[in-house]
Amino acid sequence: MTSSVGSGPTAIAAFDAALHGAGIGNFNLVQLTSVIPTGSRIDDLGRDPARVEGQWGDRLYVVLAEGHADRSGDEAWAGIGWVQQDGSRKGLFAEHSGTSEAGVQSDVTDSLIAMTNSRPDDFGPIGRRIRGIVCDEAPVCALVVAVFEPQAWVYDWSPPADLNARSVSSSGSLYP
Repeated sequence: MTSSVGSGPTAIAAFDAALHGAGIGNFNLVQLTSVIPTGSRIDDLGRDPARVEGQWGDRLYVVLAEGHADRSGDEAWAGIGWVQQDGSRKGLFAEHSGTSEAGVQSDVTDSLIAMTNSRPDDFGPIGRRIRGIVCDEAPVCALVVAVFEPQAWVYDWSPPADLNARSVSSSGSLYP
């Protein structure tokens, strides 16, 4: 679990800056839903960047919360909370964003209580990581990320010999 904030001339640039601050800016993110697999260990790195080994453009599986603000004085907050069983280590994440720390804290807590109440399993206490930033002038992004694992693309793949590949020309028409 890591968190970061960023700013930039656009919301996308602020998001990219936050991704780089979190140590995951050069990956293609694949967002997962909120189920923590059995046997998982959560290392809360706080504000330290994730140490992910992978290549430029690899897929990186994540649960992500991002908050944005683009008006001076507005706040952006993001947070992820989690619960796990002591023995199996399976669990749940709840990710939220908002305009106040208290609102994100409350949403994370309320979601996890409801999610655990809808399951017959018993879970341990709620853990959480919340991060925020105040917009000065440029757009800002607050980011909290649960990083799972990278996966490389398959590089030695080639199309089947009988595949009739088509390309798009610069005019937009298809030709075989």
